[in-house]
Amino acid sequence: MIKLIYIIILSYFLAGGIGFYLINRHKPLQVARKSYTKFGVYFIIINLLFFSIVINPLFFKYITFVIIGGGMMELFSLHQSAGYKNKGIFLISLLIFTALSYGLFNFSLLNKELILFSFLTLSIFDSFSQITGQLWGRQKIVPKISPHKTWEGLIGGTLVALFSAILLNKLFSGPLTELLIIATGIIVFAFAGDLAASWYKRIFHAKDYSNLIPGHGGLLDRFDSLLAGGAG
Repeated sequence: MIKLIYIIILSYFLAGGIGFYLINRHKPLQVARKSYTKFGVYFIIINLLFFSIVINPLFFKYITFVIIGGGMMELFSLHQSAGYKNKGIFLISLLIFTALSYGLFNFSLLNKELILFSFLTLSIFDSFSQITGQLWGRQKIVPKISPHKTWEGLIGGTLVALFSAILLNKLFSGPLTELLIIATGIIVFAFAGDLAASWYKRIFHAKDYSNLIPGHGGLLDRFDSLLAGGAG
């Protein structure tokens, strides 16, 4: 079963690679190179998390500690770089982050099938909402908070993620109706987490949380969906 699931993942990456090619084929070389770097690093991250869950969920738990600790540091770093302004927003954000971190830790204690199901569902949503949004997105959702998010991307990512959740039904022991409800909840929380992370950056006038991950805007920028989706 795991072998089949991994083949599905590789198929999605192939489709995603084609999508990135279509997105970047007319863009300047430097912009395209950055996009491909992001895609390649994302491939490594997904494989690392996938095999950490499959081989021994204890490894995944260690990774969640890294995400939580690094994310906390990035929250403090942005607040510090802004001259410690907006303290109330920082404290509220810190409380929310702490609650989400506790939820993510509890998520890491679930059985590996449910962890894998949730992780793959939110990762597919995250990936294909970006790809479909860049290919066909026109209508902005909240341009002042996240200028690149579109309704077309949200719908595209949601449809691909729900279809994928059905394909991954062997990882989920409940009925189809329950599977779709859980998958929808994961998508809603993942999207909300992504928006919240973007909002925090805008409040503190930052483009990225850090340059820790090549092609990505830091740990929180990469794992905001996992934090919220896993906690949810």
